[in-house]
Amino acid sequence: MIIAMFLAHLVGDFILQWDRLAQWKSRELQGVLVHGLIVTAVTWLFALPFAPGWWQGILFIGIAHTTIDALQWRYTLPIPSLLRFLLDQTLHLLVIIFALAAGGYIQLTALGHDLQASFQDYYYLVFLLGYVFLTMPAWVLLKFVGYALIKRTAPSFLDGSGKYMGMMERLLVATFVIMGQFILVPLAAIPLLIMEWQHAGNKDRRTLFLFEMLAGASLAIFVGLILRTL
Repeated sequence: MIIAMFLAHLVGDFILQWDRLAQWKSRELQGVLVHGLIVTAVTWLFALPFAPGWWQGILFIGIAHTTIDALQWRYTLPIPSLLRFLLDQTLHLLVIIFALAAGGYIQLTALGHDLQASFQDYYYLVFLLGYVFLTMPAWVLLKFVGYALIKRTAPSFLDGSGKYMGMMERLLVATFVIMGQFILVPLAAIPLLIMEWQHAGNKDRRTLFLFEMLAGASLAIFVGLILRTL
């Protein structure tokens, strides 16, 4: 149940938050509400195999998620965009942990132990969690970090960079690491370099491109090493 709720968050808040929805959500409250309904529905679907009657927790997560996003739509904190993103994700994860604790699925005083036990019992879900994280969630994270470090601005998600090729690179790198084929890891970057190098543009864009590629590969290696130990 613990891993399922983390998976639901990644799917609902990242994979199913496509570009037009993200733009709508930033402009109008209706977009925030639609996104909140999607998160609630995904949370219910992922909870269904484990706790089909846990509607209180599902509603709590959905309403809290929508409230957090609505407050961000209404009020913009005067802090860097990367910090706002990290704060947003921290709040969402705390809501999930609190809901799981209220439902009796984890104990806050033994959170580490409960997480470890869940990872051991449902290691196949941990693999899925790792691979899902390396898709859209990792892309968004790399954008925020890259723009914060290089351009000192909020990220542009419509700058023509290789979203899907980057995802493929990270998934291939993680798979090679899990299989122990470390010699193949550098080869995973070749399709990205061939297909996306022409989109690098000027020097600033090229720096961002290289950062996202190298940082993404490093992140994938880290995730792959963790999954390899399971």
